[in-house]
Amino acid sequence: MKELMTGNEALARGAYEAGVRFASAYPGTPSTEILENTALYKESIVAQWANNEKVALEAAAGASVAGARAFAAMKHVGVNVAADPLFTFAYTGVNGGFVLITADEPGQHSSQNEQDNRNYAKFAKIPCIEPKDAQECKDFMKRAFELSEAYDTPVLLRVTTRVCHSKGIVDLAERKEVPIKEYQKDAKKYVTVPAHARILRAKVEERLQKLARFANETALNRIEYHSKKIGVVASGSCIDYAREVFGEEASYLMIGFSFPMPTEKMKEFAKEVETLYVIEENDPIIEEEMQRLGLTVHGKDTFPAFGELTPDVLRQALYGKTLDAVTASTEHVVPRPPSLCAGCPHRGLFYEIGKLKNTMISGDIGCYTLGFAEPYNAMDINLCMGAGISVGHGAQTVFDMDPENKKRVITVMGDSTFFHTGVNSLINTAYNGSNTINIILDNRITGMTGHQENPGSGYTLQGKKTQEVDLTALVKACGIEHVITINPNDLAAVKNAVKWAESLEAPSVIITRWPCVLKKLHEEDKAEFVNVFKEKCYVDQDTCIGCRACTRTGCPAIEFDYEKKKSFINRNACVGCTVCLQVCPVKAIKKEGKN
Repeated sequence: MKELMTGNEALARGAYEAGVRFASAYPGTPSTEILENTALYKESIVAQWANNEKVALEAAAGASVAGARAFAAMKHVGVNVAADPLFTFAYTGVNGGFVLITADEPGQHSSQNEQDNRNYAKFAKIPCIEPKDAQECKDFMKRAFELSEAYDTPVLLRVTTRVCHSKGIVDLAERKEVPIKEYQKDAKKYVTVPAHARILRAKVEERLQKLARFANETALNRIEYHSKKIGVVASGSCIDYAREVFGEEASYLMIGFSFPMPTEKMKEFAKEVETLYVIEENDPIIEEEMQRLGLTVHGKDTFPAFGELTPDVLRQALYGKTLDAVTASTEHVVPRPPSLCAGCPHRGLFYEIGKLKNTMISGDIGCYTLGFAEPYNAMDINLCMGAGISVGHGAQTVFDMDPENKKRVITVMGDSTFFHTGVNSLINTAYNGSNTINIILDNRITGMTGHQENPGSGYTLQGKKTQEVDLTALVKACGIEHVITINPNDLAAVKNAVKWAESLEAPSVIITRWPCVLKKLHEEDKAEFVNVFKEKCYVDQDTCIGCRACTRTGCPAIEFDYEKKKSFINRNACVGCTVCLQVCPVKAIKKEGKN
């Protein structure tokens, strides 16, 4: 049986066919759909969203030690969060097979940095495999569990954005029911006190030697000879990029098992070709290994050091031009930067806090990061998941040292990000008494990555109703005494809440509670929110004075006619949030059915 699948879908299918019993992840582009598709096999696999990547890896590690095949999935920056347990799990080894999927992002399509997580394999001393397309995603996933159990090790499976989201025909197979292995107490294997860990450290090196031999023997690393004038060494999607550019005018060493490196195959291949290219996105990991072997290769001296190495990029680097193509003129194309959706509950908040003076606004990772842009200008820094409150605490501490130039710090963080690592940050703020104003944007879902459930939504990934975390109670348990919850679409409520927080000489939390406008509401949310906005808004053209105050809310449903010098509202986009109605100085904006 064959099926058209993305790489992410194929990874989920591979887990199913491999007999996986447990999977955990935190959503993050380009990895999100791996667990979402795994969750569809609910009769065979327990798939759960974790509140962060560290917890996801730890939960999957626990499932592995208990005897089941398990995996954790995350985007590249998520491995930074999960690195602590990963490095020690590399020492203890597994019981049931364990795979960590890292989805890297050459080109930074939806990420705050561009990092090459192949480095983690060498750093943690675990094997790394890299599928190049959807079929290999499924096949390599199954192979990874076999390797994990054969060598008693976690396996890092690295994919990139193009592999995750590109589609290909995949041959499907039946699920292999792998029995849960017996769990046996073994303190010397699993309890990593120094006396045990020193012994495990030596075993890690023994394992690496065995894996190095495997790297040169496995069909995951394969040579394909054509013309020997050019030899290309590549892994992952770069294999197909190179094949598209060179075709049969080059021979290929295709590396699917990239740590430890297949050094003998590299030397064998280098002897057979005249000019050797290494094509790899991000870091020159393969290139440097081949140079260490004394081989002459062209890599980063020829190809860009960062970004995606698509066929056009390779052609430009090699030949100074790309293939001829039909291109459209961009002369009259209006730039369209990303914006918050019409009716987004974050808009009212950013509209108000962006007007404040003498403030620093410390933001975080989410769709609300767009608050930095025009017309709000309501975010000054963002660093990583959960850092907004911590960064704000440090900045406020310094601002308080200079009374003559004192500033007030406002931190902004989404609900899912707060559950991720923001809780730790808030505990630190409360413990150290930082006088920051902390705003948690509770839009009832994990919005940016496609509306995944989280601990505050009341439902699990596989649709089971569960205990909803009470944000107010959690915030108070962190040590914050001053907490208020508001509707962010009510601009007066936003102003009053910020004034209230500014008057305090202690840390405070403002919770803006309103669901993402695109969210499919649960019954509980419907009862609370669905009937509030019944009528859409419109602009009374006779009353409008063309001041454009409404357009400064940044709502994409509001347009301006430069000939008539009047605003109007696209009814198909409007959801009736009334933010524009509240800012109109002449009350030209009204609700349908009301005068």
